Amino acid sequence: MCGIVGIVGKSNVNQALYDALTVLQHRGQDAAGIVTSHDGRLFLRKDNGLVRDVFQQRHMQRLVGHMGIGHVRYPTAGSSTSAEAQPFYVNSPYGITLAHNGNLTNVEQLAKEIYESDLRHVNTSSDSEVLLNVFAHELAQRGKLQPTEEDVFAAVTDVHNRCVGGYAVVAMITGYGIVGFRDPHGIRPIVFGQRHTDEGVEYMIASESVSLDVLGFTLIRDLAPGEAVYITEDGKLHTRQCATNPSLTPCIFEHVYLARPDSIIDGVSVYKARLRMGEKLAEKIQRERPDHDIDVVIPIPDTSRTAALELANHLGVKFREGFVKNRYIGRTFIMPGQAARKKSVRQKLNAIELEFRGKNVMLVDDSIVRGTTCKQIIQMAREAGAKNVYFCSAAPAVRFPNVYGIDMPSAHELIAHNRSTQDVADLIGADWLVYQDLPDLIEAVGGGKIKIDKFDCAVFDGQYVTGDVDEAYLNKIEQARNDASKVKTQAVSAIIDLYNN
Repeated sequence: MCGIVGIVGKSNVNQALYDALTVLQHRGQDAAGIVTSHDGRLFLRKDNGLVRDVFQQRHMQRLVGHMGIGHVRYPTAGSSTSAEAQPFYVNSPYGITLAHNGNLTNVEQLAKEIYESDLRHVNTSSDSEVLLNVFAHELAQRGKLQPTEEDVFAAVTDVHNRCVGGYAVVAMITGYGIVGFRDPHGIRPIVFGQRHTDEGVEYMIASESVSLDVLGFTLIRDLAPGEAVYITEDGKLHTRQCATNPSLTPCIFEHVYLARPDSIIDGVSVYKARLRMGEKLAEKIQRERPDHDIDVVIPIPDTSRTAALELANHLGVKFREGFVKNRYIGRTFIMPGQAARKKSVRQKLNAIELEFRGKNVMLVDDSIVRGTTCKQIIQMAREAGAKNVYFCSAAPAVRFPNVYGIDMPSAHELIAHNRSTQDVADLIGADWLVYQDLPDLIEAVGGGKIKIDKFDCAVFDGQYVTGDVDEAYLNKIEQARNDASKVKTQAVSAIIDLYNN
């Protein structure tokens, strides 16, 4: 769940890249980075922290050039050190920088190939650096002093042939241009657009369309699965399908939680998809509990607000804002340890007592992952005087880990893994719990003007679309992702950073 952006402009793009990353901040709060190119030289700034903290005026002044890429990161496994902040850089060939959203499922095999066959060194544990070296190696195989668009697209084709997983990428070839590409399943989102200035046409590639909107770019379209776009430094746009058998299977969780509601992904409005989620939930409640006694529907801010509003409308029940959010606290979903998440929820939300006292309250959230957050929120509702607390999830039960770039924990950390709905309700303290049905979620997201017949729903049904994920692989990522491992790794990293500084 990282955010990527690339711009080829007619003047310095540092401010535009900064603004785009700020808009994409919801996709990653762990680290941020920008690299620009000017007269064959690269200018890079990256570090841990929010965009506003990583880039000060002195940094922005050094980021000169009318071409650049940027990244906001949150860790999908292991540590969150500044060494793994993106973009990454290799000097050969040409000088290439790369930023990546997603996760490679065959990264161990690739890392071995890079060392033994490609004769390249990887300095971090990030699969993004592996992907960069694969791309760089394949481009170098062309043997050209000056790469053409044919060389770039051939290199992307070879990346697709070697890399497995979900990935959306922007890469800058120093002095030549910016390339963006998407995995053959289209799991992670990526779009491109243009804007007209007095100096000419400028182009932008980004994770979500909202970043184009805010900067005044017009969305051209999403990149198709397996497709690449190459924008030369002088502003010429080229696109090419680079995969042999592409198939659109986008991650459905983008619409549930990850993306901003004002984005459009693969032609589907995230906002309208979430409205339909609320409608489907209301229909389920009316089927299963026609005599419900819900007095008020209250969203857990912010992602669930759209679905909750439509749910209330269809049930004919009052919609109220019962929680006030501290907007200076990050997203608890991506925090590394249970203790940090528990502490953060109380700091992040505060209940408005008059909306709860003596009422049967239906709380609505986008999903339930570990159950840590919703358990505390339900307790907060009871402390505020709620008579009964019901809970509604706009997504089905999350029972399986994500392997394509979302840091959903190991299966045993997922509250719904091997548990019934009633089991989960008891654990989180809800009087009753309603999950969205998976067919309804698929219809809600795929029910717009543009039909998407198949989604990556692995976190709900355990069906991994790349076909290479087995029990052994899941056991490996469980070791990498469990909270104890993360806390230990971060403690060691902190000591190393302290020593280095």
